[in-house]
Amino acid sequence: MLKPSKFNANIDALFVNHNRDLTLASITTTSAKLDYLGMQGEAHGGLTRPSCSRVLAQYPRGTEIRNVRQITIISAEELLKIAANMDVPYLKPEWLGANILVSGIPDFSLIPPSSRLISDSGVSIVVDMINGPCRFVGEVIDETFPGKGKFFAKAAYNIRGITGWVEKTGTLVQGESFRLHLPVQPVFPHSA
Repeated sequence: MLKPSKFNANIDALFVNHNRDLTLASITTTSAKLDYLGMQGEAHGGLTRPSCSRVLAQYPRGTEIRNVRQITIISAEELLKIAANMDVPYLKPEWLGANILVSGIPDFSLIPPSSRLISDSGVSIVVDMINGPCRFVGEVIDETFPGKGKFFAKAAYNIRGITGWVEKTGTLVQGESFRLHLPVQPVFPHSA
């Protein structure tokens, strides 16, 4: 039910955040080991996580749920759009708490849930869904561009990247590629 697409994404950069209590910003690394808990050393890792504001309609805050937000991936093309929307000269992916910066897939944030990003070496990440903008990113942006952070959520709407979880383990290396595999799934006609 998954088909390889014609789309490939270059892995331009990799990032890890060891402690989100200290900062949202992540730090650069040239390779990353991924296991079933996510990216090793990443604060968003783990098989489960406490529910947050994103799922309040489903669970009370703090409920233990499956962690489908182990990895955050953003596209270089969309990062440029967000910066333009905010009227700032640049944004760094690490300011957004990204784990992987990719390039080459148009409308990257709109990749359907359950798609797979499979690397040259076989590492597979299952796409959970689009990553909604977050006010905490604005605080990080304000450190470089004072007063601009408040515009992030609106500027990044539907272009902030995706979240996902590890389906097949291995090591990702900067410079390799992902191949996008898409689910064969009709659109649910009653979603409106």
